[in-house]
Amino acid sequence: MRIEIDNLTEAELIDLNNRVVERLRFMAQARSHSRMLQFKIGDRVSFESEGHGVVNGVLTRYNKKSVTVISDAGQRWNVAPQLLHHVVEGESKDIRDANVIVMRKK
Repeated sequence: MRIEIDNLTEAELIDLNNRVVERLRFMAQARSHSRMLQFKIGDRVSFESEGHGVVNGVLTRYNKKSVTVISDAGQRWNVAPQLLHHVVEGESKDIRDANVIVMRKK
């Protein structure tokens, strides 16, 4: 479908612009939601924060556009799901205050 914009009035151009912006927002929200569903509540995750480096924590809540992560240091972060990475057990070397102790069978 091709739209000839040279013949549109100012009002029609504004309407077209609003529809394009709305569609782009919807597509971004769908991508974000899809990425969010790759994680479950309770998953160990990490993300990089400007000024704080890599932050490790546990995903505790889904929000409309982000997820809530409680860091190993006890801080609460709202993070875009696109920035998250799963943390594999033993992968995180900077866990100081973790609430989990690995117990090994003898």
